[in-house]
Amino acid sequence: MRLVLPLPPSVNHAYRTYVHPKTGQRMRVLNAEAQKFRRDAAYLALRWRQETGWKMPQPGVKVVIRLWYFWPSRRRMDTHNREKVLLDALEGILYPEDRWVLVQEMDFVVDRTNPRVEIEILLHRDLRAV
Repeated sequence: MRLVLPLPPSVNHAYRTYVHPKTGQRMRVLNAEAQKFRRDAAYLALRWRQETGWKMPQPGVKVVIRLWYFWPSRRRMDTHNREKVLLDALEGILYPEDRWVLVQEMDFVVDRTNPRVEIEILLHRDLRAV
């Protein structure tokens, strides 16, 4: 069963610059849209984990995530530019650290009525030769 999430914001649209009022230090922080995506994705991933019985692997175990994107229009969009926010949102819920995630982008199509990303997740050792 695939995990279905709303489309994550692209890295270009996920961050804003924050200037610390006392030190003047500049930092890039998630904007409101990206924070909302992370909250929603975490909730949906927790629910999916309960429904499917997915067990978070131990640190150091590779996880494969297969992604299918369903865009809202034919406007040019980049799949790779959305991975960071997506993987960060699922960290600690489906896997302990996103450094052990191997991403496979499978396809993208247009679905104007229901834009989303569909995700299959499996342990690296569960892969079978095709």
